[in-house]
Amino acid sequence: MSKGNPFCIACGNPPPLTKERLCESCFRVRNHLSEFPERIQQTRCPKCEMILIDGRFGRMDHDDLMEYRAMESLTVHPDAENLDLELHAELIDDRTSRLTIGVKGEIEGFGFEDNHDALVQTSNGVCQTCTRKAGAYFEAVMQLRSAGRRLEEKEVKELRMSLDEMLVDSPEDPMFFITKEGPVTGGWDLQLGSKAMARLWGRKLVNAYGGQTKETSTTVGHKDGVDITRLTLLYRKPAYGIGDVIRFRKRLWRIDTWQKDGPILLAMDRYERTGASWRDLEKCVVISQKKEHYAVDILRRDDSAVEILDPNDFTVRTLSSAYDIGSEDTKVRICLIEGEWTCIPRTRGEQGAE
Repeated sequence: MSKGNPFCIACGNPPPLTKERLCESCFRVRNHLSEFPERIQQTRCPKCEMILIDGRFGRMDHDDLMEYRAMESLTVHPDAENLDLELHAELIDDRTSRLTIGVKGEIEGFGFEDNHDALVQTSNGVCQTCTRKAGAYFEAVMQLRSAGRRLEEKEVKELRMSLDEMLVDSPEDPMFFITKEGPVTGGWDLQLGSKAMARLWGRKLVNAYGGQTKETSTTVGHKDGVDITRLTLLYRKPAYGIGDVIRFRKRLWRIDTWQKDGPILLAMDRYERTGASWRDLEKCVVISQKKEHYAVDILRRDDSAVEILDPNDFTVRTLSSAYDIGSEDTKVRICLIEGEWTCIPRTRGEQGAE
């Protein structure tokens, strides 16, 4: 071997050599395409069965979780190129899975192939959410009430169901839980695990049913020099709903739609809409609820009156026509006002629905 010719610095073999001046056999001894542990440990909450992932408890499909654990634990040579990975996960029992991973690639033009096996073992660790639930922890109190009257049982069920629907539609948040709930005088109270949960639900209730929310905060402790507060959020549902007939300022109106600051009212005697605040309507009187209204067929009509069948005794009644009834309409909405059937104009949600 000539002194001027390149050679392997480990064994003296002639080229081909790597950039580190190693022959292929010495390069393979000193370099590995990948490394993978024989055991992978993970933590699962025994109460809610959420898995600890990146420092937070969450849920993940088994196959996706195994792929995540494999990618999390696999170490590949920094100069590797043209990588090809094959992964197989086998569930052994509730706490153990076997991962088999095959890795192919090139390092400085030399082909490498590794095969690894690992056991993924699961141990118990109670998550913060379940710890707080067990300790009756809550950050907010939600109070459901109505203005000027008690909430009916049906209304409470409807409002409570809206929370379940919100939790289904919302991204999963471990702090969105209910610690305690139950009836109180005039309504329903809930202790919630998150202030954000209470505020989100309050906004949804106002959008769906109208009304107002009121927030108050109470300091319950101190931690690291910071006050720990608890939120009380009162939702007050209006005594009326969309479509109801009310008496307001000596006139009859229908509740047309909701706005942030109050409802839009539709006049009964002429085509007129006006806005009102929640405070304006605190003392209004509900004359007829929408659930008591009927949509009946028009038997005969003229310019100012219609004939209909009385829903109670099926006798023919002649009523003054509502101002929004057109020549092509075949039905009219009626309700009892002071014991007499009265034609009522349609709200925006009812127009074109009959």
